[in-house]
Formats: sequence, structure tokens, C-alpha cells
Amino acid sequence: MSRQLEVDTFVPGLESAQPLVAQGAQVVQGAANNFQKAKKANPPLKALSALARKLLRYLAGPTLWLNLTGLVGFVALWHLLTNVFKLPLFDKLPGPGETVREWFSRNPTYGLSIFTFEYYQHIGLSCLRVFLAFLLATGLGVPLGLLMGWKKTFSDYTFPVLELLRPIPMLAWVPLAILMWPGRESSIVFLTFLGSFFATLLNSWLGVKSIDKAYFRAAASLGASESLIFRKVVWPGAMPFVFTGLQISMGYAWFSLVAGEMLAGEFGLGYLIWDSYILVQYPVIIIAMFTLGLVGSLSSLLIRLLGDFLIRWQVRGA
Repeated sequence: MSRQLEVDTFVPGLESAQPLVAQGAQVVQGAANNFQKAKKANPPLKALSALARKLLRYLAGPTLWLNLTGLVGFVALWHLLTNVFKLPLFDKLPGPGETVREWFSRNPTYGLSIFTFEYYQHIGLSCLRVFLAFLLATGLGVPLGLLMGWKKTFSDYTFPVLELLRPIPMLAWVPLAILMWPGRESSIVFLTFLGSFFATLLNSWLGVKSIDKAYFRAAASLGASESLIFRKVVWPGAMPFVFTGLQISMGYAWFSLVAGEMLAGEFGLGYLIWDSYILVQYPVIIIAMFTLGLVGSLSSLLIRLLGDFLIRWQVRGA
């Protein structure tokens, strides 16, 4: 009681401010309640809120610092091997300082940096080729994989052929791609598609195979039609495997793209790597490789976020 009197003595307007504070608290609480209601009524908003919570946990937790420590350690090791010790395997490679200076220079020595239009032209064309190939691989691989896993007769027809073609290296398809497709762009997209297609198909097939047979029997016993079984059992049950396959497929697409651009391209990050090697522009090789890593990681991240949104029940269960 005496402490309250002391506070009131030193802060004479406290009693008059208390109603305002209470009113402000009610406004904040009302806004929080409205936000919770909006999340329940709006699934995208709920998913965005979950993503924001994940981001905050990542920024506040030890994972961020461990990631940064790993990156700093990689750069330090790169500097030691190329600039300090100059070991025989690394003495011709550019160091991190030389690469970063070229990458962020307004007047690059070899004419390529983040300030040049040509840099983004290479990135844009590579992304367009990967997007087209990935779209084709997804549009063909996912339905085929689901159908193979669901219908044994269809799988018996198609699996031997696909299993025969799958181990063939992408480079072995280069002559056929040049003969089959008249233009360079078509052949590059086709080679990129091959690398992505089989990963998508196999993971979709495995996704259906992983579903408990009891679900199929239960749906059939309840009189569900084939289309209803596909919508309610096959597709939801296989979705986690499908999106895992799409992430792997995106990685294979970038692998295949680089080889295709090296052999038949005129622009693109793969072509840039090979052309820089021929012209002895070694820092540009490293720049193009790191750019590939950044763009590829971002594309895989987008697929992972989309998968987390579409299969929210699995994310919550995890």
C-alpha cells in the first residue's frame, strides 16, 4: 500500500492513465483474437503465420550461427588452400578475395559481375530452360508414377521400359537429342527434362506403394469409385513422396542443364562455365558455379515451402 502511494506521489497522472492502458490492452487483445479468427478462416494466412514462426525460431536459435560458422569455415579453408599454402591441386584456382572483387565490381576485369546485364541474361535463360523442363517432367512424371503405383497391370507394361532407360547417362542422350530436335534450345530442354523426369516418376511411384493397402480396401468396401479413391486415397497419401521427388528432380534438372548448355548452348550458366574455362577466366567459373548453387537452392526452397503448405497435416504431425 505504501509503495502504491509512493508511485502515485511521484507519478501524479498514473491514475488517469490507467483507463487508457486498459483500453489499449483491450485493443491489442481484440486484434490478436481477430488475427486468430482470420487464420482459422484463411488457410494461406495460417500457413504464412507458421512460416513466420519457423523463420523467427531459425533466427533466434543456434542453427543460424552454426550455418554461418560453416560458411565462414569454408571460405577460410578456400583462402588457405589457394592463397596461403598454394597446394598443387589448388594453386591455379582463384581465391575468395579475387572472386568476390570480380563478382561485385562495377568495372569487372572479365566483363561479368552483378552490375552487368550479361550476368542476368545467363541466369534468366538457364532458369527458363529449367522451368520448362521441370514443368514437363512434373506433368508427365507425376501422373505416370501415380498410375504405375496404383495399377499393377499398367506398371507391368511400363516399368521394364522405364527401368531400361533410367540408368542411361544424360550425356549418352546428347547425339540423339541433337538428331531428334532441330534447334539448340529444344535439345537443351530435352536433356534437362530427362534428368528431372525419372526422379519425379520414381518418387511418385514409391509414394503410392507406401500407402497402406487397408485404405484401398476400406474405400472400396464403402462403395467409393475409382476417381474418388484416387482423389481421397492415392493423391493425398503419395503427396509427401511426390514433393520430395520434386525437390530431387529440381536438383537433377540443374545438373543436366549445365551439361546440356556446355555442349549445345550459346547462353546460360553452364555455357558460361565452359566458355570461361576456354578463355582462362577462372574467377568467372567460380562466380557461375556459386550462382548455380544459389539459384538451385532457392528453387528447391520454393518447392519445399509449397509442399509444406499443401501437406500441412504432415508438417504439424512432424
